[in-house]
Amino acid sequence: MGRYEAERTTLSHRLAGGIDQALAKTPFTRPKLPRLKRHATRPMWGFIFSVGFLLVSIVDPYSGTMASASTMQVYDYEGGSPEQTYGYASTQKISYSRGGFNIVTGDDAAAMFVEAAGAPESGTAKAYALELLMSMKYGDDQYSCLVKLWERESNWRHTARNKSSGAYGIPQSLPATKMATEGPDYLTNPETQIRWGVKYIKGRYGSPCGALAHSDKLGWY
Repeated sequence: MGRYEAERTTLSHRLAGGIDQALAKTPFTRPKLPRLKRHATRPMWGFIFSVGFLLVSIVDPYSGTMASASTMQVYDYEGGSPEQTYGYASTQKISYSRGGFNIVTGDDAAAMFVEAAGAPESGTAKAYALELLMSMKYGDDQYSCLVKLWERESNWRHTARNKSSGAYGIPQSLPATKMATEGPDYLTNPETQIRWGVKYIKGRYGSPCGALAHSDKLGWY
């Protein structure tokens, strides 16, 4: 077996022999090409690979990029049209009840009761969130919804990470790099995370109670 393999002609030699036989009765002859050694073809294969990679980059320059804050689209919560939101802010009816708020959301009249969150301790993440909401003309009802929503999502821990999805931080941003639009310290600063989360909620659902209603209905927001 070993000797047969050693003496067996290659495919290129067999093809060349067949061409020579076909041209034997004609005035034409097969051109003799220089025989290249295996190591001599390596630069050629390297050139082909380099050109192919360059062409892929030209056709789709972002095909190999990872998700980053600079390449992500950020929703314009101030300039967005109503069609881009879930519209929960306009369909909700909120009434005060003893110890909390009765909230009815949407055409399906989904109702829920949200406990009043109460005044947060000064200097905490919740205190910062309340101040931010008040500056955006939201009331105690929306703050209570936000407290309940983020207690469910992260228990207000700025280092909370979802093991299955990778969502991160108090608002559970997915991916975490989205929050970089509010500051480079988005992994360690709860205030940066809260600013991003509240703006996201306003742009997507109109209000924290709208986001909470969506979360109650579908399990995510």
